[in-house]
Amino acid sequence: MLEADLECFFFDEAVLYLSFHTWDKKMVGLSVGERNFIKGGIAQDLRNDGRKRLTYRPIYVETGVIPQANGSAKVKLGATDVIASVKAELGKPSLSHPDQGKVFIYVECSPTAEPSFEGRGGEELSTELSTALERSLLGGKSGAGAGIDPASLLIKEGKVCWDLYVDCLVISSDGNLLDALGAAIKAALSNTGIPRVQFREAASTDEHADVDVSDEEFLQFDTSGVPVIVTLTKVGRHYIVDATSEEESLMSSAVSISVNRRGLICGLTKRGGAGLDPSVILDMISVAKHVSEQLINKLDSEIEAAERANEEEP
Repeated sequence: MLEADLECFFFDEAVLYLSFHTWDKKMVGLSVGERNFIKGGIAQDLRNDGRKRLTYRPIYVETGVIPQANGSAKVKLGATDVIASVKAELGKPSLSHPDQGKVFIYVECSPTAEPSFEGRGGEELSTELSTALERSLLGGKSGAGAGIDPASLLIKEGKVCWDLYVDCLVISSDGNLLDALGAAIKAALSNTGIPRVQFREAASTDEHADVDVSDEEFLQFDTSGVPVIVTLTKVGRHYIVDATSEEESLMSSAVSISVNRRGLICGLTKRGGAGLDPSVILDMISVAKHVSEQLINKLDSEIEAAERANEEEP
């Protein structure tokens, strides 16, 4: 598995981190006729399931699915089904970033979701997805361009911070895993409550600082800057959003672009062996920004409905 060096670009006043991945396409057995039929439909802007090239499948969100977590959500995008949970733990800021908390993202691909996830195949894909999500949502090593602001997790500079552990599980897979996982993380963070903390400095060198974590007061995590991920998959001469497994098996390349509510690019990840002209990537970015507005509005609506349903439960 190959990965090119990380490069840095500036776009719309945001730092854009561009990385290249070549995780394997899901193996789907298609006849020559089926392949031509799918490609022909995409060329005519009429896909197998009736969608246009830039239309997402219906997205459904359920929040609070893991009571033990600080926040959690389940997202269903067509037949792709994923869960994300957030756990907050007290930690110590790193020496390189004493004014920030830390965020860790892990993905597990269940073998029950897809036979190819069994063993090493699933482990490699999990690692690639985790890395792609971190770069899409957390920006670079400096934190620049981050959709999740690590500074908001600081309690006391150089001494105490919140560490967020975001764990994701792929339950079923029918393409477009990265977008679904990104949506699940955004929904889980919207559902996340972080305990209010009071920090008291030690009165003397012989005493320890006092950290009082409330059991009753919780602060809602601010997700206003958390982006969505829009993946554009190139099949033939055209690119599509929210590709199914069958469509992904025919792709030459795919570009995943994370876009926040302000239309700023937080990260960009490319996979597939075929190269893309810079002008094509810029066009993809423009399309992703347009599509992201609809996706953000739909996702926010689903999250709000899910949270309201939780409040109405007895």
